[in-house]
Amino acid sequence: MPSTRDIRRRIKSVKNTAQITKAMQLVAAAKMKKAQDQASNGRAYAEMLNKVLVNLKEQAEEGVHPFFSEGKGDKTLVLLIASDKGLCGALNTNLFKKLITTQIDGHVDYVTIGKKAVQAINRLRRNLLADFPIKDPAKFAEVRAVGRFVQDKFRTGDYKKVLVVFNNFINTVTIVPTVEQLLPVNPVTLGGKRDFGHAIETPAATASTEYTFEPSAAVVFETVLPQYVNDTVYQMVLESRASEHSSRMVAMKNATDNAKQMIKDLSLEYNKLRQAAITNELLEITTAKMALE
Repeated sequence: MPSTRDIRRRIKSVKNTAQITKAMQLVAAAKMKKAQDQASNGRAYAEMLNKVLVNLKEQAEEGVHPFFSEGKGDKTLVLLIASDKGLCGALNTNLFKKLITTQIDGHVDYVTIGKKAVQAINRLRRNLLADFPIKDPAKFAEVRAVGRFVQDKFRTGDYKKVLVVFNNFINTVTIVPTVEQLLPVNPVTLGGKRDFGHAIETPAATASTEYTFEPSAAVVFETVLPQYVNDTVYQMVLESRASEHSSRMVAMKNATDNAKQMIKDLSLEYNKLRQAAITNELLEITTAKMALE
C-alpha cells in the first residue's frame, strides 16, 4: 500500500504533466485555427480552377492531354501524407490502416510527406522512391516540388495511376482517412464541386461560362492542367495539416482532463490515508492512557 509521501509525489508529477499537456493543447488550438483558415481558403480556389478546366477541356478536346489516360505500365504510385510528430491520437494509425486495407493491384511504389509516413513505409518494408519534408505551415513552393515529381513519374508511362492517401479534415471531431486518385485526372471529379470529404456534386450551371483564351485554349490547357495537379496536392497537404493540429488539440485536451481526474482520485486516496493515520494515532493515545489508569 503506497504511503502518503508516495501519493504526494504522484500528485506533483501528474500536475506537472497536466501543465505540459495544457500548454500543448493551447499551441495546437492556435495552429489549428490557422491551418483551418488556410484549408478553407484553398477550397474556393480549387473550385474555381475546376470550373476553368472544365471549360478548357471542352474547347481543347482535339489534343487529349496524357493526364486523362492511364499509363501503359502496371505499377501504381502512392503519395502518403502523414504528420511529422506524434501525440495526435489515432490520426496516423487510422491513416495507415486505411492504406493497408485498400486493395491496390500490381506493384506499388511510395512517395511520402511527413516523418511518420517514412517510418510506416520502412516498417511495412515497402518500396520508397522519395520523401519530401514540408515545413509547417505548408508553402505552395515546397509542395509544388512534390507535384512535379509525381507528374514526371506518371509521364514516363511506368505507372498506370497515382493515388494519394491523406487525412481529410471535415471538422474538429471528424477526420476521414481518404484514398483519392490524382492521376489520371477523373473527369467526374474535375467537373464536380470538390470539397474534400463531402459528396461530389454535379457541375453547376456556372461551369459552362464562356472564356476567351489567349493564345489558344489548347496552349492554356497544357499550362493549367499541371497547375491543377500541383494545387490538388497542396490542398491535400493543407487538409492533412488541419487534421493533425485538430487531432493533437483534442488528444491533449483529453490528456489534461484525465490528469485532472487522476489528481482528484489521488487526493481522495491521500486524504483517506491521512485520516486513517490520524485515527490510529488517536487510538494509540487513548489505549496508552487507559493502560496507565
